[in-house]
Amino acid sequence: MHPVPKTSRAPHLGGVSSRSVEARLEEAVGLAKAIRLDVVRAELARITHPRPNSLLGSGTVENLGAFIGEKDIGLVVIDAALSPVQQRNLERRWRAKVIDRTGLILEIFGARARTHEGRLQVELAALTYQRSRLVRSWTHLERQRGGFGFLGGPGESQLEMDRRIIGERIARLKRELDTTRRTRALHREARRRVPYAVVALVGYTNAGKSTLFNRLTGSSVTAGDALFATLDPTMRRLGLPSGRQVILSDTVGFISQLPTHLVAAFRATLEEVTEADIVVHVRDAHHPDREAQRNDVLNVLADLGLSGAEEDGVIEAMNKIDLIDPTARASFGNQQLLNSHGVALSAVTGEGCEGLLELIDRRLDSGDRVVRLDIPLTDGRTLAWIYQRGEVLGRRDDNTAAHLSVRLSEQDIARLHRRQRLN
Repeated sequence: MHPVPKTSRAPHLGGVSSRSVEARLEEAVGLAKAIRLDVVRAELARITHPRPNSLLGSGTVENLGAFIGEKDIGLVVIDAALSPVQQRNLERRWRAKVIDRTGLILEIFGARARTHEGRLQVELAALTYQRSRLVRSWTHLERQRGGFGFLGGPGESQLEMDRRIIGERIARLKRELDTTRRTRALHREARRRVPYAVVALVGYTNAGKSTLFNRLTGSSVTAGDALFATLDPTMRRLGLPSGRQVILSDTVGFISQLPTHLVAAFRATLEEVTEADIVVHVRDAHHPDREAQRNDVLNVLADLGLSGAEEDGVIEAMNKIDLIDPTARASFGNQQLLNSHGVALSAVTGEGCEGLLELIDRRLDSGDRVVRLDIPLTDGRTLAWIYQRGEVLGRRDDNTAAHLSVRLSEQDIARLHRRQRLN
């Protein structure tokens, strides 16, 4: 593949990430390496005023152009969203292929999709992205390489597609994915009749979801120390300590600034998350930007309609504790986790995994369900009753009321309704 000098914009431009610019640059390099690109140079370009014609300032464009020409660079990746005009102008100035963050992520997804459904979803996202830009060469019908043709390369057919043809293809893909969505709905209905509870693993890419999935189920799905090592969802039966059987679902990893049309394309797959009985958020406890990654995942869940995911008590599995110093690990677990909300574990060594299974088991006990309650702060007796009878998963107070997410038995929910009517 062509070597890649990498340029990253400063975070204040996007306003969507609290992580450090160094961490974002490291992530961008990881994305490039995910499809075996040889990163020759990685550089931060701080931009005070984004240029509408090139994003970067003229001095930066000139300096990078000199390096690109000297090293005969064939591909430049900009870790930002480029307009078609910006992309075209940079390609003309540098005489090299230029792609932005969205194009790179789509290229990775195109190379990693293995199932028919996965390929349909990635192609829909790629075509939607392509339609919004200048018509470019497109190779998904006749390509001889992985990915979706944004990078060019051997075997490219140079087939030119106009907007009408792209639009027709998008319409057909949506029809096929609608069929897939209906099929998934039928499968979920069949599972409800068995019934099996569904536990969905979600998390930032490379947080260790697939490794944990393999550890818990004894499977061998693709897992590796790389961004987006797994793309296609996998489901396996899992036995809990109580003897209860559940379905464990491994899903595609999330990432900051995930293109909205990519989320939309994968909605059929991600519906498994929205329909899950329990969502386990797998987090990289060793990562310096773990809090920013957590917020990115919660934002994607909100895009899927799970805006109350945090309040509804998503289980947090703090993974990779084997990489943390033993002394720091003890204080980490005590300070950052509550027994009812999460567990520290290592998917590699197995430490803490039994605790996760026990926590899932407790959540599924007694047929309890999660309800959201708004209790006046002046009603201390009812608040005390709720804490005594239920498991408070989340609480947010304002000036007048406590807004709670509580796991209660059906009997206690009925009792609570009677108490509120009496009040």
